[in-house]
Amino acid sequence: MDYKEAGVNISAAEKLVDRIKELVKSTSRPGVVGKIGLFGGLFDLAEAGGSTRLIASTDGVGTKTIVASWANRFDTIGECLVNHCVNDIAVMGADPLFLLDTLATDKLDPERDIALLEGLVRGCTNNQIALIGGETAELNGVFIPGQFDLGATIIGSIPTNLPVLDGSRIKAGDELWGLASTGLHTNGFTLARKVLFEKSRLSQHEKLHDGTTLADALLAVHRSYLAPIRKVRQFEWVHGFSHITGGGIVGNTKRLLREPLHLEIEWGNWQEPPIFELIRRLGEVSDDAMREAMNLGIGLIIVAEPGSEQQLRSLIDENVTYVGKVVA
Repeated sequence: MDYKEAGVNISAAEKLVDRIKELVKSTSRPGVVGKIGLFGGLFDLAEAGGSTRLIASTDGVGTKTIVASWANRFDTIGECLVNHCVNDIAVMGADPLFLLDTLATDKLDPERDIALLEGLVRGCTNNQIALIGGETAELNGVFIPGQFDLGATIIGSIPTNLPVLDGSRIKAGDELWGLASTGLHTNGFTLARKVLFEKSRLSQHEKLHDGTTLADALLAVHRSYLAPIRKVRQFEWVHGFSHITGGGIVGNTKRLLREPLHLEIEWGNWQEPPIFELIRRLGEVSDDAMREAMNLGIGLIIVAEPGSEQQLRSLIDENVTYVGKVVA
């Protein structure tokens, strides 16, 4: 018996990596040093114009990978992963610099894996960050055949002329303003799958009220909020940002608060995308459970001084929704 017979194809992995290298090169930016394929990725912070305040975050796309396999569509979740990671550091005032990814599966699938990497590259290009390395692993015996996991670590820097947005500015009376999500983003998929696939046995071609298919709604790309954050982060009347992921609006935004501050949310003050109502209705899911697991149509919260609405609307070229306020 050899390694291939045991379940790991080194030759196939090397061929895949060779194809990946060409994709990765397209994300190069000032600061990238050396070539892809060494034991580590090199980045010159000074050449990139970065500050000495570095920030790092690691995340994945969770069980959205199962939905992608169910629909046999792998073109969006790589971009979802990049945007999720970018948002997690952007809300603290950072500019993303570079990213490393991890793809783990029971068996390499070149067509699927290239589609995943193309999404990663698209996300990196759109956010102007470099993909400087990663890991592609065949873990036969760990994963159910056909399933995989996709994760990444991102590194960014916070400009020295900007504060670290850690919530220390937030005070009672501050208002919460929301920017729309594109759907579930990368959270709540375990509940969504149980309701839509296992309980209701819906087809990926099922049409929602807005005319989109179920697969389109579930696999919509997780938004990047880097551009709107950059437009307003330097103003003193902006006190913080919250990226709405697992835990929902309350669970994520309260991470910024100090005692005795709390949140007062105006539920129902915005229109939820149809996918959330479908999950709520078919699964008979309570409002509390939906609010805990999902973003419900709001992907970013901006915490700002009272009376900041006009400045926000003039600077951010999209609808800004009043979500609630901070109370003592």
